Amino acid sequence: MATHLPVQRPREQLHEAITATAEDIAALLHGADPAARVPDSEWTIGEAAAHLALANELMADLAAGAERPYGDGTPGSLAEANADSLAAYPERAPDALAGAVVEHARAFVAAAAGRDPGAPVLTPLGPMDLDTLGSYLLTHMLGHGWDLARAVRRPHMADRARIELCLPFLIAAMPRVVDPAAVGGLTARYTIGLRGGPRYGARFEAGVLTVTPGADPRPDCTIITEPLTFLLIALGRCNPWAAIARGRILAWGRRPRLAPAFPTYFRAP
Repeated sequence: MATHLPVQRPREQLHEAITATAEDIAALLHGADPAARVPDSEWTIGEAAAHLALANELMADLAAGAERPYGDGTPGSLAEANADSLAAYPERAPDALAGAVVEHARAFVAAAAGRDPGAPVLTPLGPMDLDTLGSYLLTHMLGHGWDLARAVRRPHMADRARIELCLPFLIAAMPRVVDPAAVGGLTARYTIGLRGGPRYGARFEAGVLTVTPGADPRPDCTIITEPLTFLLIALGRCNPWAAIARGRILAWGRRPRLAPAFPTYFRAP
């Protein structure tokens, strides 16, 4: 007789991905040199690991219903909050921080599992529901996990399944991280998405962005990106021009010249 395994619900997948990603990061940290520099960053491995431990603790507290103000959502205020929190937290030993990263990720999952997934939460990037906060936590860990993997020269943990679980946060955050100076009064309609995955409509009206599920019915430009490249560009860790040159971004439509400028309309926090 065939055995039918239960189908995982998206929330279960998210919580498993959060825990697994924290454990993967911990594996990278064990035995690492805390003073080694993280490529393309001002932080050392010890500082990046401490930031992750603190961020995971913050997210776990928010999931439990605590109020934890942390900047005002602008890149400058978040950078200042990061610096202040690191200055107040002297631990830099990678092995100890590996344990803290996992501990707080598990605390987040335990707290979130007992609450309504649609419960409103005030986060460093503004209000969002609890499951979107979980997507935020996963996105944050994957970004810094990618950095740490580069620092220790080991494989990263950002696969397609985990990246797709980041989309609820990335899509929710897009209108909040628009750079008004770069966008100006732009009016344009985009379809954006992952290669072989979900697509979204992104419509600028006089510089104001609205993002909706599903492809735009009449896009000026469609941009489809390889999943890891999508994540890294969203987090400010990949040059879009280089990605286009390597064929990791495909674009077409009535106004294909809109494609290269699209990533420049946002400032990663």
